[in-house]
Amino acid sequence: MNKFELKDTAVSWVYEAATFIKDKMKQSIEVDTKSNKDDLVTDVDEGVEALFLEKLKETYPEHRLMGEEGSFESIKDLDGIVWILDPIDGTINFVHMESFFAISIGIFKDGKPLIGIVYDVMKDDLFVSVKGEGATLNGDQLLPHADRKLDEAIVSFNTGWLLKDRRLEEVVKHVRGTRSYGVAALEMAYVAAGKLDAYISYHLAPWDVAGGAALLDEVGGKMTNVKGEKLTFLEKDSLFAANPSIYDAIVDVSGITKD
Repeated sequence: MNKFELKDTAVSWVYEAATFIKDKMKQSIEVDTKSNKDDLVTDVDEGVEALFLEKLKETYPEHRLMGEEGSFESIKDLDGIVWILDPIDGTINFVHMESFFAISIGIFKDGKPLIGIVYDVMKDDLFVSVKGEGATLNGDQLLPHADRKLDEAIVSFNTGWLLKDRRLEEVVKHVRGTRSYGVAALEMAYVAAGKLDAYISYHLAPWDVAGGAALLDEVGGKMTNVKGEKLTFLEKDSLFAANPSIYDAIVDVSGITKD
């Protein structure tokens, strides 16, 4: 299997899915909740996942799909080729703002990232990585992470996490600024691109992080859960993704990963 052909195929499907999303946005969208009132799902999320399921069945029947809207249930390992899909990451943004949401795909081979794609549908920003070939934003190569000082860093996390882990207060005190975008895939892509220096979250699923993880791998980013443990991409977990120099500096000032 040629990894470049696989990447091109995946990107073409992402663009097709984006067209589907934009067409549906002109119509009425059905919104429902899942685990709680803030965990939204729409018929558009489900339609995108169905599109990828059908495409894989036709083109790569030996590949498996772990998707947010149900196709994850049969995935117990990452043997072979597994596509980890978030059809719309940032569904709350999609429903309330009609902007700032992304299609995210991490294509894994035997448990390791092979291809990463994060596409900001409304802004038309396409982040892509291929194992061993680096990562790009709209075709421009992303540079490997260079050292940065903590007091120059921009860090992203949901401010509600301050109530869960007060160590984040030390992060706020030492960095240049904080942001919260509500779309994990894009926040990880921004770390890969150097637009953010770190992203911290406490409850993410594999489909939230797989595409961004592939991007970060290709620019030398560092990512673990907040205990400093390696991500499995098979279960929900916390996430600490950063420029390596900022990762270490945040650990030093806050004690995160030192439970």
